Amino acid sequence: MHQAATTLLILAGGMIGLAMGIQPMRPESNSTRPLAQALSKEADLIVLDGNIWTGERDPSGRTRTVQAVAIAGGRFIAVGSNQNILALKTKDTKIIRLEGRRVVPGLIDSHVHFIAGGFQLLSLDLKHVKSEDEFVRLIGERAKTLPPGRWLRGGNWDEEAWPLPALPTRWQIDGVTATLPVLLRRYDGHAALANSLALKLAGLSRETSTPPDGVIVRDPATGEPTGVLKDAAIGLVAKAIPRPSDAEMEESLRAALGEAGRAGVTSVHNITLDEQTPSGSFWGEVELLRRAEREKWLTVRQYLLIPIDHVDELAAAGKSQRAESEWLRLLAVKGFADGSLGSRTAWMFDPFDDTPGSRGLPMALMDPPSKMEDLVRKAQNAGIHPCVHAIGDRAVSEMLELFERVGGKDSRAARFRIEHAQHMRSMDFARFGKLGVIASMQPYHAIDDGRWAEKTIGARRARTCYAWRSMLEAGAPLAFGSDWPVAPLSPILGIHAAVTRATLDGKHPDGWIPEERLTVEEAMSAYTAGSAFAAFEEEEKGTISLGKLADLVVLSEDILAVPPERIKDVSPKMTVVGGKIVYEKD
Repeated sequence: MHQAATTLLILAGGMIGLAMGIQPMRPESNSTRPLAQALSKEADLIVLDGNIWTGERDPSGRTRTVQAVAIAGGRFIAVGSNQNILALKTKDTKIIRLEGRRVVPGLIDSHVHFIAGGFQLLSLDLKHVKSEDEFVRLIGERAKTLPPGRWLRGGNWDEEAWPLPALPTRWQIDGVTATLPVLLRRYDGHAALANSLALKLAGLSRETSTPPDGVIVRDPATGEPTGVLKDAAIGLVAKAIPRPSDAEMEESLRAALGEAGRAGVTSVHNITLDEQTPSGSFWGEVELLRRAEREKWLTVRQYLLIPIDHVDELAAAGKSQRAESEWLRLLAVKGFADGSLGSRTAWMFDPFDDTPGSRGLPMALMDPPSKMEDLVRKAQNAGIHPCVHAIGDRAVSEMLELFERVGGKDSRAARFRIEHAQHMRSMDFARFGKLGVIASMQPYHAIDDGRWAEKTIGARRARTCYAWRSMLEAGAPLAFGSDWPVAPLSPILGIHAAVTRATLDGKHPDGWIPEERLTVEEAMSAYTAGSAFAAFEEEEKGTISLGKLADLVVLSEDILAVPPERIKDVSPKMTVVGGKIVYEKD
């Protein structure tokens, strides 16, 4: 078909479009690509014979399913039946036939430490270590592969998975790491283990004062640091780590992009380098991503969140410094209200059951909360999107009150975000819905933390933890992510967690707090349309719709039809970003 005829067919959108079963093109309200340019192209790529879950609702409220799509210029230009879409084929159009496979919109991870995840892929991973002895052995084996003086980094360790859960110490690993400094993070990112050489290089000793928003774990008999540091105290050692080289940064980014393709992730809300990651500047990460976009090897779209205490710097840079393309947007800031449950630094109203003397702690920016409020107001006034980590019920409550003060009657339009929102009082679900505060949550945390959470906070408080169903019923916008590298990047594993709530230890096969389970469609919506909405990108992403960016994932099995316990076995067969295949499995 000639280009003019194709353009006329799509533009008609009325009698011709309706007759052919093709949706009329929607306006591109947020797009940097002129509508006329998108319409002027014939199909570059046509996908046929699919079972395509578009994510869009029909008039009856059901999610629309179609057979085929056509793509040009990186966007969907037609969505409909095989016969209708084939009308857009030219001699140069690439055709993919899916033989009935399930297709879903590109999966969007709403909370990921992308470069840190890349570093983790290239570092020592201790997530699946099952004992203290194995922990020490693997550290010693990796240390032998490094030259003296090179920092051994990585970690992801979880002492709760060991037969006798207890925090490790530097003395356990000193014998196998005598010639090189070590800083290995706990899997939640809120604690780390340093060896004696690392403490020496950082100047951290028995006399070192504990920062107000951190913990230096000490031997109760001697007062000596054990090597375990929590939250802000991690920075006392992390500052001694040499800044990553440009080559290391690029290697980590490329590793992360490859992992995202395999996982079916086409967009991420990327929390840039900060005190929780290898030392470096977020501007360095931004420039690396810009270069990757210019050189056309960036294969995952990025919505960047920089540390909130740099809000003045971002505001002063002005709109010219905000990368607003189809690939890269620098529009958000992220702060910390508290720590994590696993490290007992989540800020709670009542003491932990297993640590009666502690209610966790607020981070420095929440002590007092007026500090955080000033930063949130600055961000809001500058048109920058505020997102705040809050895990404990006190931290969540304080942030809801803060957002209501800042947003007032416009709170819903502001789309304030609480990252994690794991533990809360039942009264606060309604406050999320009333204010329109987005709950940016990570389902995998529930099946991981559910192994031990009741030991920490008791069965009563656990009933309102990781409460996705309660959030939805209260009208709260829900966006799902992974918190990678804290948890696996895979949205499929996240959907499995949300649908089953079957904990990793196998002790809750029918679901830990099963009343909070979601349907597969609800979980997929939170990984697609929900995450798009959480970044003001619902006109560009989140559904397979005319005019939107052509991001989609072809699955190995029908995720809507397999038994819930088998969802975790589904995998991406193909990942397409902007109409280009970025991953394909034989």
